[in-house]
Amino acid sequence: GLEYRNLVGLPGGASSPLYKELVAASERQGDKLDFAKGKGNDGDAVAQAWIMDTKAHPFYLGEQYHQFHDGFAPGEAYPQSYNDLASTLIKAGRLPDAGCPNGMIGIGVAGL
Repeated sequence: GLEYRNLVGLPGGASSPLYKELVAASERQGDKLDFAKGKGNDGDAVAQAWIMDTKAHPFYLGEQYHQFHDGFAPGEAYPQSYNDLASTLIKAGRLPDAGCPNGMIGIGVAGL
């Protein structure tokens, strides 16, 4: 669905000085991801992240179990180090409970 998109929120969006740092970090990792300016309600695209201006599109925390999981399309398996970020951040108190019910997969079944 439309709610599942790769995106990065930055103050000022693609105009943020952090945008250049993000692109440089991506290039150091083999430049496997494209970036595009997000407008909201953007379509899905393989290997692309939408850059959103957090002033226009503020962040809303979703369910913990939706954070840092693999993609749903074939071949969208991410490294375990990425998958482990959710439980690591929750245990450290850096990924708070959004008040949403936990899911039946991932963190929701096995706990932390």
